[in-house]
Amino acid sequence: MRQRKFKAPQRKTARRWRVPPALTLGGGDVFEGLSILDDVPGELGLVLWQSLRDCMLWGRVSETERGALFAADAEPARVAAILAAAVPAEIEEPLKTIAGILGGGAREESVALACRRIMQWADEGGLLAVALAFAQAAAVVTPGDPAAAYAVGRLARRRAEHARSETWYRRTVALARQVGDWPTYALAFVGLGNLYAQRGAYPAARRFHTRALRAAGRNSLHAIEGQALHELFGIAVETGRAQEAEELARAAFEAYGPHHPQLPSFAHDVAYWWTTQGHFTRSLRVLQEILPHLSTPVVRVLVLADIARAAGGAGEVEAFRQAWDETRVLLRGREMEEAAARALLDLAHGALSLKAWEQAEEAARQALEVATQRRESKIRLSAEAVLDAARRHAVVATEPAPALKPETVQAADELATDFVHSLQTAGA
Repeated sequence: MRQRKFKAPQRKTARRWRVPPALTLGGGDVFEGLSILDDVPGELGLVLWQSLRDCMLWGRVSETERGALFAADAEPARVAAILAAAVPAEIEEPLKTIAGILGGGAREESVALACRRIMQWADEGGLLAVALAFAQAAAVVTPGDPAAAYAVGRLARRRAEHARSETWYRRTVALARQVGDWPTYALAFVGLGNLYAQRGAYPAARRFHTRALRAAGRNSLHAIEGQALHELFGIAVETGRAQEAEELARAAFEAYGPHHPQLPSFAHDVAYWWTTQGHFTRSLRVLQEILPHLSTPVVRVLVLADIARAAGGAGEVEAFRQAWDETRVLLRGREMEEAAARALLDLAHGALSLKAWEQAEEAARQALEVATQRRESKIRLSAEAVLDAARRHAVVATEPAPALKPETVQAADELATDFVHSLQTAGA
């Protein structure tokens, strides 16, 4: 049974577009690029910071003014500093390209590309302050490029610099609208929606994702349409709209298509929600098919813990034990800090469903400790409830899942089957 296509409401008023300025300071920086020196100390950090500052200055003045910015011997001095700083091979040439600014022989496109290469190197190395700084430099050097502005907004959001991120996303919207870059235009609205959802401002988040959906639908951008529907599904879940969430889940699956690389992540989100609603068997089928598609340890540990929770609820003892053991092994890794509290809480839920009281108490106590340290209040409250239930040998009292129409339940079962088939086909 196929659900009706989810349609975004249409805007009835015209909008005037003006490119707004964006914040270039954030994260406690007193001046631009200072956080680079926190990410990368020593000579390399100094070279990166100096190169960043040169880009920002050069990008903000007219072409006729650039010749008088730097001393005549500035370029060879900078190249010597690059060679002396033990610069990684991936960014030596980009830094030399940026040094060309000092001698007057640089072109905007080449400088922006060099900044993006440094951004990518830093992002891959977990140096988000450096990545954000050079993304911003690329956007300043090519101020009319909406994709460059979007990269700044995305990285600022990842660094939890929400004010800076919002200004760059809004700038992206206006730039993309001017040049007709509809994929970037739609993605900027997705970014704004995610920002507002992180703040708990769900009505505003819903409006932005709906605008992304509308833009993607108008321009046949099916992957972005799927992404917007995916995010709207998440908002429906958070706001307790179960019927709408089921409809959006099907609509997002149809938009993504059965072989989209984002499908395992989306299937995980839907299956986890089904678990929290008590649909353990349906969820377990999907979660077990997702696992072979995952290589990132943090994501893998979350899915394994979700399998343990669903298996416990479904009474699948062997599947629970296997998922419990694998999750506990992965949680020993140092990179698991951000996922540990939720994973331990899901283990505790699964054990509690099977009345494995000692295991439930152990996992819930550890989840509580981690959540308290990391100030994850929602998980902390849930862990306290599970810990209390385990000590009393009782099941956690939960609110019953909202009643759904019979045809909606059937459609959810069919969606689970479609997830399983698509994941099996992708792994074949």
